[in-house]
Amino acid sequence: MDYSLGAVKVLIAQLQAAQEVPRTGGVTMSLGSLLFQRAWLQGIIVESPDQESLWLDDGSGVLKLVFVKDLKMPSWKPGMYVLVIGAYLFASTGVPFLKVHKIVDLSFYSNREALWHLEVIEAHQLFYRHSINGHSYDATTDDGLS
Repeated sequence: MDYSLGAVKVLIAQLQAAQEVPRTGGVTMSLGSLLFQRAWLQGIIVESPDQESLWLDDGSGVLKLVFVKDLKMPSWKPGMYVLVIGAYLFASTGVPFLKVHKIVDLSFYSNREALWHLEVIEAHQLFYRHSINGHSYDATTDDGLS
């Protein structure tokens, strides 16, 4: 895992455009020229079809969550609003999933979903916009307004 690549704040629908990039240090994904190994998502747990995984719905899509043994706890239930950070990967069948490294219950915070969408918009405007749109970012020439 290359920890110099921070977790990107994204919606599940945005991950559909992610592509695997060959690199040393683990599986690396790209959205345009933005490289990442971990995605930061928030949403509602919508189903738990088995003991090994849960599904997350963020309003833009649904994604399977797969837990490492240390994190799997029986307290994660459908209807909970959670923050998850993990590696965005593809199964051998080509189906995407998130290998969860961190999960936090945010169910008790009011306006959590609206604030999350604003966080994603802000992150894209400030940090990711130029990379995702295929441009390299140059802080010396960007006034942040375009």
